Amino acid sequence: MRAFVTGAAGFIGSHLVEHLLEVGHEVVALDDLSTGSIDNLREVSDHPALQFHRGSVLDADLVDDLTAGADTVFHLAAAVGAFVVRDRTVEGIRVNVHGTDVVLEAARRHGARLLVASSSEVYGKNTKIGLREDDDRIVGSPLMHRWSYSEAKALDESLVSASVEAFGMHGVIARLFNTVGPRQTGLYGMVVPRFVAQALAGEPLTVFGSGEQIRCFCHVLDVVPALVALAACDEATGRAVNIGRSEPVSIDELARRVIARTGSSSTIERHTYEEIYGRGYEDLQRRVPDCGLAEWLLGFRPARDLDDVIDSVVADQLGRRPAMTRPA
Repeated sequence: MRAFVTGAAGFIGSHLVEHLLEVGHEVVALDDLSTGSIDNLREVSDHPALQFHRGSVLDADLVDDLTAGADTVFHLAAAVGAFVVRDRTVEGIRVNVHGTDVVLEAARRHGARLLVASSSEVYGKNTKIGLREDDDRIVGSPLMHRWSYSEAKALDESLVSASVEAFGMHGVIARLFNTVGPRQTGLYGMVVPRFVAQALAGEPLTVFGSGEQIRCFCHVLDVVPALVALAACDEATGRAVNIGRSEPVSIDELARRVIARTGSSSTIERHTYEEIYGRGYEDLQRRVPDCGLAEWLLGFRPARDLDDVIDSVVADQLGRRPAMTRPA
């Protein structure tokens, strides 16, 4: 297979590129390096089956050129993370909506299969335990920056669904729930790498809000093979499919687990949402997926638990430190 991957130097994208190369595919990679890093691809930078291009998914001519000859397009490029949504709202909406339209049109013109990475954010404030793909969205005001990412991803999904119906193309949506692992940075608001960095530094772990919020975390190495299988699955055409792990944990408990796994002396420090995000920020109390559709379609069953997730992030962050600063 010849695959075209957008967002290829990002956290999930770089793992996807490595996986595709490992199983023998050719990869054309695109990233503007706004939040991704070329360092994420250092292990495969000299691979003969990899072509890397720095550029934007908003560049329709470039995307069209790179899509030509591709069997499958994996569209992962997006403005992600709570801090990015807060600080670069307009840019985020443009990349997440217009970028998807550009990639979708190129895939349609060239007859390529298309997988678009969406997010559990589309469910908004729906706190049902075991969220299914056909459950209702419950979101706040479109004038609140908090919900712009949810709105953009929902529109992406509508574009894919409508294009499948109108043009008969193969398109599928991967609705990702809190994917975590090596190379993920806490700079943009991702909680696990942020907690790990604080614990390793002996700093207080900063919990935003009550700490009672419930989330589920899935290791990137469980997610990436599922994305490849989903893109190839004819029965998934036109569908959104939850990809994640259904092991719930509160943010308070997550902080305690990180402290325990790192052997840190860190304490837990609380901050209000207003202190961190400014006025008007809304969060949700619970987000737990039902991944039964992914199991039925793909045989998807994550093999790694939360401790595996935390340990992999710890090992990654220690591995990136200069040797003299590593704890014994």
